[in-house]
Amino acid sequence: MQKLSVEAQARELLAQAANAAGGRAAQTVMGGHERTLRQTVIAMIKDSALAEHANPGEASVYVLHGRVRLAVGSESWEGRDGDLLIIPDAPHSLVALQDSAVLLTVAKLP
Repeated sequence: MQKLSVEAQARELLAQAANAAGGRAAQTVMGGHERTLRQTVIAMIKDSALAEHANPGEASVYVLHGRVRLAVGSESWEGRDGDLLIIPDAPHSLVALQDSAVLLTVAKLP
């Protein structure tokens, strides 16, 4: 068994994101591209974004800290501390409305 503080990881990544050119930093904490399930902590400085991209499977974003906007086409949803956003199976983007950290969970389709 392994134990990890996702909150501590988020704090560390927010500090890294503050110094990163794109205003973002991320760390996969479980699984990976070769696994079915992947969980990644993503830290984003206010106004930084993950540009529109395709979804590799079922996915959700859990907001650990801050406020983000998930957009799919002309629709968008805001998430705040403790909110779980289910990502539709469509191209989408994510923008930080405040300094934010999220836990992205992806289960790749077979």
